[in-house]
Amino acid sequence: MIGGGSGGLGVAAGASQMGASTVLFERAKMGGDCLNYGCVPSKALLAAGKAAVAYRHAEAFGLRATAPEVSFSAVHDHVHGVIAGIAPHDSVERFEGLGVDVITQAARFVGPGAVEAADGTRIAARRFVIATGSAPATPPIPGLDQVPYFTNETIFDQTDCPSHLIVIGGGPIGVEMAQAHRRLGARVTVLEMFAVLGKDDPELAEIVKTRLLGEGIELLEGIAIKRVEPAADGVAVIIGADDTERTITGSHLLVAAGRRPNVDSLNLEAAGVSYSPKGIEVDNRLRTSNKKIFAMGDVAGGFQFTHIAGYHAGIVIRNALFRLPAKVDYRAVPWVTYTDPELANVGLSEAQAREQHGDIRIMRWPFAENDRAQAERTTDGFIKVITDPGGKILGAAIVGAHAGELLQPWILAISQKMKIGAMAGLIAPYPTLGEVNKRAAGSFYIARLFSPRTKRLVRLLAKLG
Repeated sequence: MIGGGSGGLGVAAGASQMGASTVLFERAKMGGDCLNYGCVPSKALLAAGKAAVAYRHAEAFGLRATAPEVSFSAVHDHVHGVIAGIAPHDSVERFEGLGVDVITQAARFVGPGAVEAADGTRIAARRFVIATGSAPATPPIPGLDQVPYFTNETIFDQTDCPSHLIVIGGGPIGVEMAQAHRRLGARVTVLEMFAVLGKDDPELAEIVKTRLLGEGIELLEGIAIKRVEPAADGVAVIIGADDTERTITGSHLLVAAGRRPNVDSLNLEAAGVSYSPKGIEVDNRLRTSNKKIFAMGDVAGGFQFTHIAGYHAGIVIRNALFRLPAKVDYRAVPWVTYTDPELANVGLSEAQAREQHGDIRIMRWPFAENDRAQAERTTDGFIKVITDPGGKILGAAIVGAHAGELLQPWILAISQKMKIGAMAGLIAPYPTLGEVNKRAAGSFYIARLFSPRTKRLVRLLAKLG
């Protein structure tokens, strides 16, 4: 096992407890990017920002609103305290206790059936799993190498709040960090070459963008960055076309412009493993071109989510240990952007559904018509569900409070090929935000239930007594 992130740890723990002799190589921190630089610290920082907002908007609940006194160094301690609280679960000691031989060094292939550590330790094995993850990509911006900048691997070490944070990249990482820092006191500008949250349904993404703008975040879309330069107070980013320029000066710069797979140090050529800049090439059983070697998670290209790495772990264990032909199925892959409001998706988008199925049905239900949302003043947002004409669920997207939690019944529905009637018929506890799921599903039948034909039938039955 090469890589001690969430996916690699899942395989190592499972394989060892099932009786396989297991060796795990990890050159950096156990827990990988998610625990140390990604999902965990970012959500902890977002939680701090959300707490700050609660102070500012307490008046809506009859309380005296006040501006919070933010200690950014204390926020830093909170973030790293959360990491420390989870770290023992992913520690070397825990995995050694599970029977895994943990080698805290990098590994490189020295042949199709052996790897070697930096100290010369060589391991031969029947099966190998590569789970080395990904790292922040550096865009080819002139001058970027001449200025200091953050990535997700360094932004959480900051103990002082930036006075003006410039974010390059309007994807999930960029907008999450933009909102968190804005709420904690920074001025924030987001620069995006295309559209902010451009991989999401634009109808739902617009709700998030409106909130970001309302909180004072500057969003600049469809721009080209010409160069980056040092400035007296920090860094200057020059944007514009050939004959026009605009200079944006900030105190700090965050680059959140994509990720690249960690393959460079593996010596994959020696193992006969094919790869490209997008990652290691795998089949639907996650086998590489060397069938004794598997690749999973970010390094295998495709979806770059921690939960996909965890899903891959199960596929790899079934194939590598039990030689079962388990295959990946990506029909029900969820993804969530943890802004406020959250933006959650599963299955096909409206555009994808129209392209693949032609005739589709779309159901929407606004949070404003949900009693729990009204009680908690979280009425921004709505759910959007897509089916075929027969009611087979093709996709769902939610923008609003707790959207990531509300999405989970739709993940189950799509993975189990359920029809919309199953969701429409459930008994939802009142009052819960989850009622938006039932209401949206039930609206599939409105045209049929309240049609002239139904009215005629009701009148006929009434005459019969």
